[in-house]
This record gives sequence, C-alpha cells and structure tokens, in this order.
Amino acid sequence: MAVNRTPVLKRCRSLGLDPVYLGINKKSTRQLKRANRKVSEYGLQLREKQKAKFIYGVLEKPFRNYYERADRMKGQTGENLMRLLESRLDNVVFRMGLARTRKEARQIVDHKHVLVNGKCVNIPSYLCKAGDTIEIKEKAKESKRYGAILEITGGRVVPAWLDVDQEALRGTIKELPSRDMIDVPVNEMLIVELYSK
Repeated sequence: MAVNRTPVLKRCRSLGLDPVYLGINKKSTRQLKRANRKVSEYGLQLREKQKAKFIYGVLEKPFRNYYERADRMKGQTGENLMRLLESRLDNVVFRMGLARTRKEARQIVDHKHVLVNGKCVNIPSYLCKAGDTIEIKEKAKESKRYGAILEITGGRVVPAWLDVDQEALRGTIKELPSRDMIDVPVNEMLIVELYSK
C-alpha cells in the first residue's frame, strides 16, 4: 500500500489545516514561507480535494471511486461524498472516541479488534449503515491500550449521529450524518467542480 511519509504537521501547514481535525493536539510554531501569489481556481479546488484525502486518509483512486458513487446517489454530490467518507469504519471508530487519531483507528480495525453487528471486520474502508453496532472485541477490551485512549478522548465531543457507551467500548450509528453534522473544514463543492471538468 502507498504511504505518505510527509510529516503530519508539515502537511497540515501546507494545506492550511488545524491538526485537531486529525486528532493531533500538537501545534507547529513554524510559519509557511509562501510567496504572496494568487492561487488559481484549479489550485483552490485541488487543495480542497487534498485536504479531504488527507483528513480521511484516502488515496486518489479510492477517493475518485467515492466521488463516482456519490454522483450516482440521489441528492447533492458533495454532501453525498462527505457522508460516504464519514461513514467509513475507521472514521466511525475515531468519532466514537475509541482511537486518538484516524490513523490509529485504521490500525485498530486492521488488527481485527472491531466487531460490526457482532462480526469481525478488518476493512477500514467498510461503509457503516444506520443502525450498525460497533464495538471492540472482548479480548481486546482487556488491554491497557484502550484505557489510555479513553483518558485522552474522554473529553472529546461525540457527534449527534452516534450513540456511544465509552465504558463498554461500544456504540451505535443512529443515522448517517447530514453535512451540517460533519465538522470538517472542507468545501466539497470545489471538489465536485474539480471532478466534473
């Protein structure tokens, strides 16, 4: 699998993104040395796409597939795209507070610690549906890792579309989120404009 090894804070600076959206509390004191040149319309669209890909940890080909799937769905393509990205299993685990970052959530899913409706799922891109119950396996619950994670994520606000019992390391998806429930600083309309050229 392709891995982007660029330091996270450096990438956040270049995209003008707050690391908090990735679950990282660090702040960079460096300033980006960028000439005050005008960014083209294409440049703005590309930056929004790169932001969305970086936040959700999706590579180009799967991201394009999400866009094509969102385009075939009813409703606005941009809103559908954000809903699909938000309903990925690794993102849902992160939103529930069972992982500090989305990368850690991806690793937890990869290591077969997550049950969806009682069945083990180890595919981070698995799309969850409304009514799905997501929990950590009984065997994995005993590890110290989740105690340390809950100490950090305990104060994090859980989105309204999720119902979470953090003590039991379990949660339910009440409904798929609408765009106003998704607090990601991405202008999805620019992504739609980029792909519809």
